[in-house]
Amino acid sequence: MRKNLLFTLCVLFSINLSSQEKNLSEGPFEQLIIRGVTLINGNGSPPLGPVDIVIEKNIIKSIKTVGYPGVEINERRRPKLKKGGREIDATGMYLLPGFIDMHGHIGGVAQGAEPDYVFKLWLAHGVTTVREPGGRGIDFSLDLKNKSIKNEIIAPRLVIYSGFGSGYTNEISNPDQAREWVRFNAKKGADGIKFFGAEPDIMIAALDENNSLGLGSAMHHAQLNVVRWNVLNSARAGLTSMEHWYGLPEALFDDKIVQDYPYYYNYSNEQHRFEEAGRLWDQAAKPGSKHWNDVMNELIELDFTLDPTFNIYEASRDLQRARRAEWHEEYTLPSLWEFYQPSRISHGSYWHFWGTEQEVAWKKNFNLWMNFVNEYKNRGGRVTVGSDSGFIFQLYGFAYIRELELLREAGFHPLEVIMSATLKGAEALDMDNEIGSIEIGKKADLILVEENPLENLKVLYGTGAIKLNKDNQVERVGGLKYTIKDGIVYDSKLLLEDVREMVRESKDELNYEIYQPGEEKDWTLNKERNID
Repeated sequence: MRKNLLFTLCVLFSINLSSQEKNLSEGPFEQLIIRGVTLINGNGSPPLGPVDIVIEKNIIKSIKTVGYPGVEINERRRPKLKKGGREIDATGMYLLPGFIDMHGHIGGVAQGAEPDYVFKLWLAHGVTTVREPGGRGIDFSLDLKNKSIKNEIIAPRLVIYSGFGSGYTNEISNPDQAREWVRFNAKKGADGIKFFGAEPDIMIAALDENNSLGLGSAMHHAQLNVVRWNVLNSARAGLTSMEHWYGLPEALFDDKIVQDYPYYYNYSNEQHRFEEAGRLWDQAAKPGSKHWNDVMNELIELDFTLDPTFNIYEASRDLQRARRAEWHEEYTLPSLWEFYQPSRISHGSYWHFWGTEQEVAWKKNFNLWMNFVNEYKNRGGRVTVGSDSGFIFQLYGFAYIRELELLREAGFHPLEVIMSATLKGAEALDMDNEIGSIEIGKKADLILVEENPLENLKVLYGTGAIKLNKDNQVERVGGLKYTIKDGIVYDSKLLLEDVREMVRESKDELNYEIYQPGEEKDWTLNKERNID
């Protein structure tokens, strides 16, 4: 059954730009003017409007204030539309820079999620740039990157990081081999490296070589290596960013060097792995203590970037909320839903027996983790937004917006949330001269939404936000109007409709319905899944 499913998905998710798909987008234009919009820039400045934004092909050429709120605009002050140009009346709307996802996997074989499905969900939620931290191989990812650059497919801009050692015939066992692989990776065309951990001398050599070539780096500090190589070791050796939070509590230990593993712990047991991870921050130095401050200040001094990906762990503190999210019914593929279910072999499907005790521990874990991240931002440290979707009931695009909400929960002002999602991500990728804020000379990566996201970030979800109107009627508001990437205007709602059709076709083919764990029917899929 699973082989038939994946064959069906491959047919459904052809990445050739069909005539129907071309209707989802327009441009780039010789001239595009967005008129009368309220500007929410990515640089932390307060909203400003109404303004007219002039774009020529893919470059912002003019940002002109054309009036005042509640006052009729003097048409003589407005930039003129050239012959053959296109304009968007954005009166009452809000304009933001395109979002940057610093941890975005382009689907996965085990999940049955192919690029077209993933890309449309990202773009429909305003994600115009994605850093892929290792995927199905450098050749696969670079092919998609190049097609995106040429606008041959509907896709965000892609920044490709290879998993350390991937695609190489030899196993890396010494510093010379590490340097050789880094040069190999650069020659292949990768933008950077994703590390999980290695012997200290290998890590030092790899990071030194990588930095000499001007490439980026990120790391998930896996527990198998973190005792001898935590976040401080990485930052001192030249790592530029970390994912998640593994390795940070370990750098904050002041009465131990190994976390307090129970005697029965086995790293290959996913429930053990995630359950004990939920007790890590409680073992670290207390907020505001000397050790806590020293670690934070040193990381900031080293210009180190935190990419927390709060959302991918949120099911750990409230499993029922995550698996009952309203978008699963229409937007989650059957194969992806199956991958999420309790399993002893699928990464992140650790629901062997998840209960109150685990969730309470994780809620405390989040409080301490968020405390550190918020204070890191307050002291001038860089915090970015990543989603790590495709695991643990987190869906591409939707999970990115949830990450924004979780930064807000951590203490970020809504303007700081937007800045982390835009300019801070661009800085971390060394692309802030091109994207990340709305400035003359930068690329036209933009988001248009009809509701104010500073008032309610939920309006950025594809499903919008629930609102009781003046007639005492419940309505849905929000969802992006347009996503603009490289000057191309995508109809965000049509992108979502295309995804809904993909899911409907897959369900019809399989006679499938979404079910909850323990409620399996005779039409559910084969449970044979592989670890991603």
